[in-house]
Amino acid sequence: MPAERGHGGFPEGWPRTSKFILSACAASVAELVTFPLDLTKTRLQIQGEAALKRHGEVGSAVPYRGMVRTATGIVQEEGLLKLWQGATPAVYRHIVYSGVRMVAYEHIRDSVLGKGDGDTFPLWKSVVGGMTAGAIGQFFASPTDLVKVQMQMEGKRRLEGKPPRVRGVYHAFVTIVSKGGIRGLWAGWVPNVQRAALVNMGDLTTYDMVKHFLLRNTPIKDNSLCHTISSICSGVVAATLGTPADVIKTRIMNQPRDKHGRGLLYKSSTDCLIQAIRGEGFMSLYKGFMPTWMRMAPWSLVFWLTYEQIRRLGGVSSF
Repeated sequence: MPAERGHGGFPEGWPRTSKFILSACAASVAELVTFPLDLTKTRLQIQGEAALKRHGEVGSAVPYRGMVRTATGIVQEEGLLKLWQGATPAVYRHIVYSGVRMVAYEHIRDSVLGKGDGDTFPLWKSVVGGMTAGAIGQFFASPTDLVKVQMQMEGKRRLEGKPPRVRGVYHAFVTIVSKGGIRGLWAGWVPNVQRAALVNMGDLTTYDMVKHFLLRNTPIKDNSLCHTISSICSGVVAATLGTPADVIKTRIMNQPRDKHGRGLLYKSSTDCLIQAIRGEGFMSLYKGFMPTWMRMAPWSLVFWLTYEQIRRLGGVSSF
């Protein structure tokens, strides 16, 4: 017997394949809208890198800048469209990352942690589910994140008179594999997974908890206002928790490598953390925080509004 259909033609029960596709579409829209802030954030996280100075690769052609000057500098020196440099692997990343994390979170929440049909769900279970889902999603998506970071830094390398490392997505993948093998695609995956776990604790967990809190304790209905408030809260928490790990991840992924694909600046994420704090101070871990937060809030808003609206068109149950 064929499966029953909802109002939008989706199979009743919202199979996880459809949930994956929905999450990937919503994430792609959000990523393209907010990508210039991500590029700005990445450039800021590399500025003043103490380990790079000790390695003798100081880019004197590009002065130290804040968020606004970095963004305007990219437009003036490289062109407006360069604000979207690296957007292609970023979309690829979110097709994998967001799709996997959403499906994994709902499976862990409902099947492993036993949420069931009740309205109450312990905070610790939501935190465990969010962090686990984020870690799983980011592990699978880490190669695309590596390519994205390297492509985002190409404009800065040209301004510093350095030769280009990559010429496009395909060339980046081939170059990384030729130097470090398949394992090279997962360079920096440890801080990347750590960041994703923390971000998801702020994003998925906060969104889920705030949304259900509003529905249970306020007159607000399951509408755009509810989704907006939940998105803003999740973006703030995610940026606060995830920025230090994001800085470490960016630096490890962007560091120069030898012919065997081994990093020349950092031995591990812990070594990168120690060098950053010793050479630049603790607050260096929050370089790029403002564009990160300014991106995460609208990213989360665009993602969840898109997700909820498509879900409604399908006539399916809420997240």
